[in-house]
Amino acid sequence: MSGLKVLVGVDRSPESHIALRYVCHLLEHFDAEVEAIYAKPDVDMIRLQQFDVPFLKPKDPGETIERETEEVRGQIMDACQVCLAGKVPCEPKIVVGEPAEVILEEARSGDYDMIVLGSHGHSALKGLILGTVHSKILHHAKRPVLIVRDLREVQRVLVAYRGTKCDQEALEFLAPLLERKKPHITVLHVRETDKGESEEFAHACTMLGKETLEKLGHSPEVREAAGDFVDETLKEIISGNYDLVVLGAYGHDRPRIAKMISDEALSIVSRTTRPVLVYRNKNDN
Repeated sequence: MSGLKVLVGVDRSPESHIALRYVCHLLEHFDAEVEAIYAKPDVDMIRLQQFDVPFLKPKDPGETIERETEEVRGQIMDACQVCLAGKVPCEPKIVVGEPAEVILEEARSGDYDMIVLGSHGHSALKGLILGTVHSKILHHAKRPVLIVRDLREVQRVLVAYRGTKCDQEALEFLAPLLERKKPHITVLHVRETDKGESEEFAHACTMLGKETLEKLGHSPEVREAAGDFVDETLKEIISGNYDLVVLGAYGHDRPRIAKMISDEALSIVSRTTRPVLVYRNKNDN
């Protein structure tokens, strides 16, 4: 993998700037470039909405929006120093519009390889755990999406591996990113007993994931569990104190032709506070 293009959605929340710093740490000394995109509010639209309110003479929003935009630009440049220290180019990009729409459009038109978002913010990217912007991007982005909760050194990585084509591609995407850091990687396969999965198939699946990462230069640990995929994966995330969780976007039951993220992937992203990379192959559309 070379020339990785990463798009980080930022706003005025500290969480989004933590996400930018996290990905800069993740990519240090890797052949990549990072662009931090800020969706600036549409001044004309706000003025039109204010005009529709009778007997109200609000202060013109233009000055406030410009001031906030410059504050965000400065915060981006501060966070970008982490990328620059790791020899990764990092630049701000200011656009006008609704955050999810402009991030998705920029990712598509700019042919980015990954989207990164911070979570737990009270802002345009807000939500209890998974906000509306995150949900929309996870559902519609035809490329990997990394949701970041906190800033941490990537030393322990969990791959929730079901043996699908998407899971295999996730390993091939992940391995070069972690080549310099060489974190401890655990490949977890959950034998889904409600689907009648045999122990033999589960073991073969686990070994395939292990062998794939070994061929790509890593020495993973393997774990097997039995039960519900989401529940067992969340148990492992908690007990293993992982710094990054990786899983494919598609489950066994959802047709790939629908290009929809699985309910299981959404549930894991929503129910953990650890950074999660949900993988989709951007060329498989």
